[in-house]
Amino acid sequence: MLTTDNYFASIKNIDISSLPDALQESHNLIAQATKNGSSWKSYHSSATFREMVDLHFQQLEHYIQGKKKNAAAKTAQRERKPATIIEKISTTNRHTEPGDEPQQVSRIQEELRLMRRFVNLHGKVKTKEQLLTFINTLQKAIVEKRIRKTSQWAEQIVYMQDRLLETYNDMKGSKTIHLKPETLDTFKKLIGIEVMLPSVSFIKRYIEMHQKGGMKERAKVLLSSIDKAINGGKVPGNDPYALELQSVKTNLQNFIADKKLKVLDIEPAALRGLQGVFSGLGCACQSLNGTGDMPTVMNSLDFVKLEFPTIGFTGKWLDFIGNPSPGFTVMVFGLPKFGKSTLCIDFAGYLAEQHGRVLYVAKEERLHRTLQDKIKSMRVSHPRLDVSSILPENLAPYDYIFLDSVNLLGLSVEQLRQLKARYPGKSFVFVFQSTKTGKFRGENSFQHDVDSVVEVPEWGKARQYGRYNQGGEMDIFEADEYRQAA
Repeated sequence: MLTTDNYFASIKNIDISSLPDALQESHNLIAQATKNGSSWKSYHSSATFREMVDLHFQQLEHYIQGKKKNAAAKTAQRERKPATIIEKISTTNRHTEPGDEPQQVSRIQEELRLMRRFVNLHGKVKTKEQLLTFINTLQKAIVEKRIRKTSQWAEQIVYMQDRLLETYNDMKGSKTIHLKPETLDTFKKLIGIEVMLPSVSFIKRYIEMHQKGGMKERAKVLLSSIDKAINGGKVPGNDPYALELQSVKTNLQNFIADKKLKVLDIEPAALRGLQGVFSGLGCACQSLNGTGDMPTVMNSLDFVKLEFPTIGFTGKWLDFIGNPSPGFTVMVFGLPKFGKSTLCIDFAGYLAEQHGRVLYVAKEERLHRTLQDKIKSMRVSHPRLDVSSILPENLAPYDYIFLDSVNLLGLSVEQLRQLKARYPGKSFVFVFQSTKTGKFRGENSFQHDVDSVVEVPEWGKARQYGRYNQGGEMDIFEADEYRQAA
């Protein structure tokens, strides 16, 4: 068994360059991080690195065992017999009954998704590298505890892992993968117990068409399928994604009707909102930056190559806050009449002009003249900026939501967290009233929930502390007319 104590001694007689690419890369990372075994400090101090090393040891052991087995086997027999997964597993599962209707879900469980991928191997020609990719995906899911030993499908997962590794070690080159009929039948029954909600499936298909040419016919087919599903009751009015699906329908109709449009283009704000549907659902859709689903454990060499989306702040707001990612949150607090609302209205105007639809909930000032004067004096009125004296039930049309103030709206910290969870991908600015000592009214722990904290400690001065820019400062009243509106 490979351990940190014997690893480098055990591989002395192994030609590292002959290993599969994945094992070569993980070995090189281990050698670099441990200085060729002289220091295993990173292994003991970093859970992520330790999991990667343990997984490498396990995969290398399987590889070595497979090499020994290949050396003892007859070459002629190997070449006559295609790589075949032949063992039989239990053909029943205590959680399913024959004839049960599939359950519609937003996210198909991880085990079932991997089992579907396993079934899709049947009859396909695969290279060793392709099979190793699947093995790595399966083992990573186990290491990251997305699949647990207590899973109701633990037997099937172990079976898949063993057969995949055995097949991989028996392969010399590309081979056709075959599952026994009873194995294929069993897995097909299991993966059929869950199906994705039609609404989620439609949204996924829609996103996949983004910024691609030649999509007119596909758009017509998708729109027809959506209408048919709605009319046939497959997507009821209380579907959790009914609003998003209506937005999809509208854009598809506009795209199909406009003969000048050659490419289906989803507005960035709308795309972020639709991507939020798949947050945590395990969807294979690519994210805005092309990274797709983010694993919970990732090699640092791969991680530093990722590109994360940013909103693209410019000017004084870039200097003050930095360049946040979509879905950022800001907390603003300060004493009365120091300029909190002026600062926030100015910020709302900038977002409306440059980045998307904005809702400013002015519970404190309501839709009165003082609010009107501020909007006029700062010249921030805009078609994409709405103001309200109440918090609407539906915030879906907006990209940025200002709540001024949280205290007068009667919202607790837990309600703010629920609001954020309900609208993933939306950005929120929470304005808090302050005590006489200048501290905000509310739970101190909420400061850790937001990306940026903005304090207005004295008249006309704002200070920002946050993840995107530490120590930003701003003069709120930059022009004489602002003073009159404070």
